[in-house]
Amino acid sequence: MENDQYCRTDLNYYSHFGARPCSVSIRDARRRDDLTWEFNGFQRVDHVSEITDWDDDDVLATVHYPEIERLAKMLTGAPHALVASHISRNVEKAKVHSDYAPIQFVHSDFADDYGDLIKKRYKRGYGHTEAALERAGLTVEDLVQADRVLILQTWRNVGPVTPNYPLAFCDPTSVDPKDLSKIHLNGYAGDDFAFDVLAVRAPDSAGMHQWYTYPNLTKDEVVVFRTFDSKCVAEGRPFWTPHCAFRDPGAREDNQRRSIEIRAMCLF
Repeated sequence: MENDQYCRTDLNYYSHFGARPCSVSIRDARRRDDLTWEFNGFQRVDHVSEITDWDDDDVLATVHYPEIERLAKMLTGAPHALVASHISRNVEKAKVHSDYAPIQFVHSDFADDYGDLIKKRYKRGYGHTEAALERAGLTVEDLVQADRVLILQTWRNVGPVTPNYPLAFCDPTSVDPKDLSKIHLNGYAGDDFAFDVLAVRAPDSAGMHQWYTYPNLTKDEVVVFRTFDSKCVAEGRPFWTPHCAFRDPGAREDNQRRSIEIRAMCLF
């Protein structure tokens, strides 16, 4: 057993015949102090929020969105960061729409054309786009003319510190581009925004993909991970960070996961 192994479990990979469960080793990322979102796709960051009620969507929009924008700018050096929506993933939301349940499928959220798609979506308007632009002092035209678009996501555990289905992250440098396949989504959780996600095939060798998780995450820390970067696309480098919810064998089944997930669009 590897010294940094957290657990061994099954993850659902993509195949032409449907999901393919594969046994993988997930490492304890807390035992590494050299993981960064720039080189490894993800990292843990201490981040104390003013939020006390994580179920209040209005307070999240007015208080937490600016907090994440400031964090994204600090981590990336981007002059502007825009947050227009969030996902509350919990058992109550999952009863409203199944897309809000933990996603037990290895994927990265966006394909290589996402930069153009999100610019078009801001032109149409959705969520709190106008408020995000106003906070940044930008117009839609400023956004459209941006040279570089980077999507930095944050994942915050706001439920039990040992949730039943936490998130695992795969170092993108361990993923061969030939293992990625585009899957078209006509919308997510009832939205009409169509885009492609990257599904991930299992590698030829079971130990090739390097999986990590951060055990015992609290409300005062977040995992940030990159899911799109137009600069990486142009340079032919990984812009994806595969991730997947997994059944934690050390957690009680009734420790229902509750998480807040936010995408910050960083503009350069």
